[in-house]
Amino acid sequence: MPGTSPEAVGGTGQTGPGRCESPESAANPGRQRAGWGEARDKADLEAAIRRQGRVALVINTRSRRGQRLYRVASSQLEAAGFDLLGRFPVGRPGQLEAGLAAAMDLRPDLLVVGGGDGTLSLASRHLAYRDVALGVLPLGTTNNFARSLGIPLDVAGAVGVLASGKVADVDLGQAGDTFFANLVSVGLSGHVAATVRHDLKRLLGRVAYPLTAVARLPGHRPFQATIATADQRRTLRTHQLNIANGSFHAGRPITGDASADDRLLLAYSLGDDSPFALISATVRHALRGARRSLTEPAFLATRELWLHTDPPLPLDIDGEISAHTPVRITLAPNALRVMVAADFIDA
Repeated sequence: MPGTSPEAVGGTGQTGPGRCESPESAANPGRQRAGWGEARDKADLEAAIRRQGRVALVINTRSRRGQRLYRVASSQLEAAGFDLLGRFPVGRPGQLEAGLAAAMDLRPDLLVVGGGDGTLSLASRHLAYRDVALGVLPLGTTNNFARSLGIPLDVAGAVGVLASGKVADVDLGQAGDTFFANLVSVGLSGHVAATVRHDLKRLLGRVAYPLTAVARLPGHRPFQATIATADQRRTLRTHQLNIANGSFHAGRPITGDASADDRLLLAYSLGDDSPFALISATVRHALRGARRSLTEPAFLATRELWLHTDPPLPLDIDGEISAHTPVRITLAPNALRVMVAADFIDA
């Protein structure tokens, strides 16, 4: 069937917002997948994608490379044999939700989403426990989620994975009622996420974040954090605390053995209550991450934790400020179906 081109969400003209069912608020490993009929196993979903090629495309053209590469991605997907049911370039703040919902209304087997970590995290929330696979086009600044999945960072390579890869189910995290793909953090990063300039991200890429952090650090106050699990409790003072589902942060490996499909969340702080310790820990993270292990005492690997901070602080969830502490953070195992390379280890 010829693809429609509702290039209107955040672009020229207007489409209706569509409807996308919100995921339930509690992570449930035994939850049945919702779909357009009977839930399919991964092999059947992959076969449907190969046989029918029913694909909807959503690209955040406000992401670092989205505007420049939207047409390229669309044409390469068609050249790879996919039937584009709809194309949704989203260029206005606040319109991404409507674009994703309108794309889901077309009932694709594969929802291809182009953008940065925030865009892909929002897409993951739409697709959690759904009988639809996510196709990743990494067009953002740090692309942590794509790196965790081993997705090539160029459009041609990412489309190649969609054309020749497989469907895997990977973990998501859940902070309160919000699913996340990569990282929840508290502290300086929240101030950075709220204040980093969009034009600076376009110009400098991921370097924009540390530059903004350095500018904000002198006025940032440390906080006390308490992390409680079923069998232990840790209290610390720091400027920055992270809870990761994926294996990358700021475009660098967190450890050499963490993954987005290892059934673990990884909690760790960067330094203590000294701003100089934060800078030093950040540099060590960037230089030594791939050589570290999640079994080191600096990391707390768990499937569920409660986080309290004094004072209560906003949560930076995959680059977007959402919710506050105290919060329960849990693992949602195998919650997301995603296209990955054929050699990806699907646990």
